[in-house]
Amino acid sequence: MARFHTLDDVDVSGKVVLTRVDLNVPMKDGRITDDLRISRILPTLHELSRKGAKVVVLSHFGRPDGKPVPEMSLKPVAAALATALGAPVGFAEDCIGDTARAAIDRLKAGGVVLLENTRFHAAEEKNDSAFAKSLAALGDLYVNDAFSCAHRAHVSTEALAHLLPACAGRNMEVELKHLEAALIAPDKPVAAVIGGAKVSTKLELLGNLLGKVDRIIIGGGMANTFLFAQGREVGKSLCEKNMADTARDILRDAVARGCAVILPDDVVVAREFRAGAPSKVVPADRCPADQMILDIGPVAAARLGTILADCRTLVWNGPLGAFETPPFDAGTVTVARTAAALTAAGRLLSVAGGGDTVAALRHAGVAEEFSYVSTAGGAFLEWLEGKELPGVAALAAK
Repeated sequence: MARFHTLDDVDVSGKVVLTRVDLNVPMKDGRITDDLRISRILPTLHELSRKGAKVVVLSHFGRPDGKPVPEMSLKPVAAALATALGAPVGFAEDCIGDTARAAIDRLKAGGVVLLENTRFHAAEEKNDSAFAKSLAALGDLYVNDAFSCAHRAHVSTEALAHLLPACAGRNMEVELKHLEAALIAPDKPVAAVIGGAKVSTKLELLGNLLGKVDRIIIGGGMANTFLFAQGREVGKSLCEKNMADTARDILRDAVARGCAVILPDDVVVAREFRAGAPSKVVPADRCPADQMILDIGPVAAARLGTILADCRTLVWNGPLGAFETPPFDAGTVTVARTAAALTAAGRLLSVAGGGDTVAALRHAGVAEEFSYVSTAGGAFLEWLEGKELPGVAALAAK
């Protein structure tokens, strides 16, 4: 991974620091329902404030399609951010122009102001040079602390890094260091848990991981497609039967590359998908025709625990079963808790990411016990796929 500057490399005292974060937090009835993204950016904001910077916070919120949408205003988030920071946070009704400049001019050293949703301007997502210059004119330095947006080449995530002295914030720094430790220079053996519904959405990910990890553990609906490709009955399970040839190609490629692909030994099946539905455990090749596979079984979960105990590094993306609906959460919970225990014992570096993955680890009560849990969705997935992330590349170029 190319070298990038951090807050250790810049003098922020008295400077106006444009700080890109991700405040695209889930809200319901005007209240934030998950503040993890806010808590992750606090170290950067506290440090900038403590060092005497004028902290100007940039973020998008929702998908307003390049025009002001009142319900996608960041104004309600400013109050939550102030509570989390334990300090006042100003708010500007626009992110460029006289309105933004006036709000910044009112800042004292150490003060924080949040500018309105950058995506209220269509030029933001077009990475427009004129809009970039308008934003850059407001500040002296640029700090990117939004890895979760780094896969987008937008003005506030990429272009600003070319117009101002730029560095990574602490959240971005920690994320990149863990990602490097997980796949670029990992302690071996390396295992990857890859779950989710469809093989078709994870083809690039699987292709990249085959050359980087020693074991790929496949779960969720994806596993059904691989089981079907091996000639096993999957009943009414979610299964991409048209992807069977592709699944067989992946299995052959894995053998050629010396990567073991681990599929479930046993599975949990039910006639209907609902909470508390009657279910039973059967061997992975004996799913009844009128039932569907909804989780890995206890034998599979125990085997995965043994495999992880023999590994030094784990990358996890996607649940192993329909964890949102008990009793089909047992497999994911069991394996997640095993990984957490190995991490706590210092035997495993565990890095996880993706929206469903974070939710699954929280459901298992171990999200705080992994080495690192990324709040990024698309960016984490694209990184696993081996793609260059524009927001990271721009920092590295500096």
